[in-house]
Amino acid sequence: MTATLEHANICVSDPDKTAAWMEKIFGWHIRWRGPALNGGYTVHVGSKDSYLALYAPAEGLADPTPRYSSKGALNHLAVVVEDLDAAEAAVKAAGYTPKSHADYEPGRRFYFLDEEGVEYELVEYD
Repeated sequence: MTATLEHANICVSDPDKTAAWMEKIFGWHIRWRGPALNGGYTVHVGSKDSYLALYAPAEGLADPTPRYSSKGALNHLAVVVEDLDAAEAAVKAAGYTPKSHADYEPGRRFYFLDEEGVEYELVEYD
C-alpha cells in the first residue's frame, strides 16, 4: 500500500490573498472556502488531487487552539513545477525573492519566503 498526501493545513493572516498568489504562481484553483474551526475561515487551494488548507483564526478569539494560531510553524513546503524558469518569473512578478538555487540530482530547485514567513521550495525534475 502507498499513501498519498491529500492536504496540509497552515495558518495564514489572509487566506484569500495567499490563495490568489498560489493560483498565479502554481496554477492551482480554489476548491472550497468557508467557515472553519472556532469561528475561523479557510480556503482550500490546489489541484484536483491535493491542496493546501489556508486557515485564519477568528479575530479576537480569547483562547485560540495553539496549533491553529502559529503562522509559519514548519520548515518549508515543496511544490513540483513543470518549468522552474517560468515559476521563478511568476514568483518575482508576485513580489517574492527567489534564493538558494541548486541544481543537483534529480532536479533543480529554489526557495522563497512569503509574507507570513513560510518558506516554499519549487523543484523541477528531469
